[in-house]
Amino acid sequence: MRLNKLTIKELRRLLDKREITPTEILNDIYSQIDRYEDKIKSYITITKDFSYKMAEDAEDHIKNGLMSPLTGIPLAIKDNICTKGILTTCASRILYNFLPPYESTVTEKLLRQKYILVGKTNLDEFAMGSSTENSFFHTTKNPWNMQRVPGGSSGGSAAAVAADECIAALGSDTGGSIRQPASFCGVVGLKPTYGLVSRFGLIAFASSLDQIGPITKDVTDSAMMLNVIAGYDPLDSTSVPIDVPDYVSAIGRDIKGLKIGIPQEFFIEGLDIEVSNTVKEAINKLESIGAIPVDISLPHTAYAVATYYIVATSEASSNLSRYDGVKYGFRASGKDLLEMYMNSRAQGFGDEVKRRIMLGTYALSSGYYDAYYKKAQQIRTLIMQDFKMAFEKVDAIITPTSPTPAFEIGEKTTDPLQMYLSDIFTISVNLAGVPAISIPCGFTQDNLPIGLQIIGRNFDEETIFRVAYAYEQSMDFYKRRAI
Repeated sequence: MRLNKLTIKELRRLLDKREITPTEILNDIYSQIDRYEDKIKSYITITKDFSYKMAEDAEDHIKNGLMSPLTGIPLAIKDNICTKGILTTCASRILYNFLPPYESTVTEKLLRQKYILVGKTNLDEFAMGSSTENSFFHTTKNPWNMQRVPGGSSGGSAAAVAADECIAALGSDTGGSIRQPASFCGVVGLKPTYGLVSRFGLIAFASSLDQIGPITKDVTDSAMMLNVIAGYDPLDSTSVPIDVPDYVSAIGRDIKGLKIGIPQEFFIEGLDIEVSNTVKEAINKLESIGAIPVDISLPHTAYAVATYYIVATSEASSNLSRYDGVKYGFRASGKDLLEMYMNSRAQGFGDEVKRRIMLGTYALSSGYYDAYYKKAQQIRTLIMQDFKMAFEKVDAIITPTSPTPAFEIGEKTTDPLQMYLSDIFTISVNLAGVPAISIPCGFTQDNLPIGLQIIGRNFDEETIFRVAYAYEQSMDFYKRRAI
């Protein structure tokens, strides 16, 4: 039995019975990494020596009966989440040597559980992208087809989970960056409600949109991960002080009578025919096990991409102004301070990051602020109201996660607009702040995974877990492995 192939739940049972040890799990993880990582390139930094020390620590806790749900479980962390004393680069030249002096809140919670850090995963630079082709270090490949992208920006995390190079991972989602790669890689990706999971220690892209979430092999593992990372954090001013339920307890409950909304705006021209047919089959399956489909409208969906790329780039322009070559990271030379700033930023940032900084700076500039940023925020409010009205009629909303399966490496790099449209079905969720999960719902004729997106009310992750688990258990797509 290859332990790296198992889920958190399965490993937890074996660990609790003392039938296996954390070191044995880690051995299988690194055996898989040795075999496939040169091809997939899902990691930027692999923390092998540190990992085995963490495994020994976890074993001591297990021997002393001090077991938590994630004790001894090897996890990967997206490389825009700070890990104290461990390289955290955001896949950017400008942070190529950054060692955080502090731990992010989510990884601090994992440390308390005595998890094992396998390594830091690759991403689009500063989480800006939909394919993990924008990394300063390398392009990550999709384990299902090495000529295809794994999605982005959390492509490294999704690929590592799909290739069994870790048991589960953390990613971040600003406009679909957990759900879209989860869809492309045939795994489960959750974007929690904005404010449910602390952003302290997440290197900011767009502060009103960013959210950390789990990427896992099945729905139960996603709920187990959220149980650990969710909760109020005074270090994050946007963290919401609410009681966190036991999300695992929602799993397995009947969905009979639950109303699932089918928005007409998500089944449009341009949607890949195999994706459309597969998602419709999934809706029929949910209906057969008790859910009630209801046609709904989210009328401002057509404006979501344009709104997102004004709000997100404006916030990125502000957030990334701190990288100037002075305090940390990459520094270029210059004849004076201003030239040093300019050279450091010009050489330190990649093309996509520069593009978004310029777009955002323009949208915030004098004379254009009202026409662009203010207008985008007004439309964002309308998108939020669309969801609010829809959830007066339904309990969850079902859509495709992505309009296409994984596309070929290099296919969209010369056309940024086509790349941006990869997130057309995920972006409105971030603008509204609501939770959503992507789960596998089938495969194309070329054996590429297709994802189903389930959207819920604010802080109602329990319902989306309930629907996701009911569908997952009615099919067997989640059992299929890329490698």
